[in-house]
Amino acid sequence: MGLQKLNSLLLEMASISENAVSAAIEAYRTGQKQTLVNEWAAQLRSLHRQVSELSMELIARYQPVASDLRFIKACFEISYGFFRFGRYAHDIVEVLEIFGNLKDCDTTSVIETARRTEEMIGMSIDAFTRRDVDLARKIPTMDDEVDESYRHQLREVMGGKGDLRCSLSATLILRYLERIADHAAYIGESIVYIETGVEPKS
Repeated sequence: MGLQKLNSLLLEMASISENAVSAAIEAYRTGQKQTLVNEWAAQLRSLHRQVSELSMELIARYQPVASDLRFIKACFEISYGFFRFGRYAHDIVEVLEIFGNLKDCDTTSVIETARRTEEMIGMSIDAFTRRDVDLARKIPTMDDEVDESYRHQLREVMGGKGDLRCSLSATLILRYLERIADHAAYIGESIVYIETGVEPKS
């Protein structure tokens, strides 16, 4: 019963966090204000706390071993990843509030990186839902592309090219996308751990 409750909490977090990131990216793309992202980020914080408390309770009360213990440990890590998705979506919206409408900026790099990041989020959720180890193992391999987009943007900024307002806002958002992609990769590693017992990389 407790493990099912953990699973349900994580699936709820997965849905909210995916919506939060998509809404933040849409706000960047369209210039329209997004008011729900902050609310979703707060919900994710609360749900992460529930996962943490339930995990501790299950370990203390039932002293699980083997696959059940691995599942509980991994659920805490996965929950943290979903919580961070929401937090970074909140940060992206905050950038938009600070910099204002960015519709005159070249958004190509950010939008392309966002698509890749959203793909990684979707894969991490699918892999968790179906306990698909093969799919989970693909997620970390996609992280390099997002990392390179961020590094390329840094080089552009340091080179002093383009409009400063556009460059700075893109750099910040790419940084948040890079962190989201990292957490998607961590979730993939946690799913592999649940199913195989192989510890995630430190």
